[in-house]
Amino acid sequence: MKPNTVGRADGSLLSARQVGPCNGLNAMTADAVVLTLDGALPAYDILPGARVITRNSGVARVRHIRSFTAQVPMLVIKAGTLGHTRPEADTRLPADQQILVRDWRAQALFGAKQALVPAHRLIDGEFIREDGVSDQPMIQLIFDSPQILYMDGLEVASSEPELVAI
Repeated sequence: MKPNTVGRADGSLLSARQVGPCNGLNAMTADAVVLTLDGALPAYDILPGARVITRNSGVARVRHIRSFTAQVPMLVIKAGTLGHTRPEADTRLPADQQILVRDWRAQALFGAKQALVPAHRLIDGEFIREDGVSDQPMIQLIFDSPQILYMDGLEVASSEPELVAI
């Protein structure tokens, strides 16, 4: 019986020094469910000013929302792969979306108590697998500072704050 864990398809491990900010896109599919003070809402229903529950500050207000459609490499993470009910159901997300890994997996895979890593670094071909490139309606939630959001039972990074011309 194979354990319900993550690893690299080639068996290699990454050191904590190799795991850093992603140059890719921290955005979610429009139908991703995000925890807010108004309940669990699909990203397409969140408006600027909404109060989103975050790991690092408790609650943060959405400053700006960027909606767009893009050809994005996608992944599927099977339910329970990253811990009990993490994610709650099979979840599709962009390959570059950063995920907070903060249990024994972070130590085993990255040599740290927690690591913020692009989802594609966790691909094992079975529990976390590629799901092709497709046109996706995407949403970026932008806050005054970087946040860790609860999306589909995962802890994911928000977009970096943007400079807005006044």
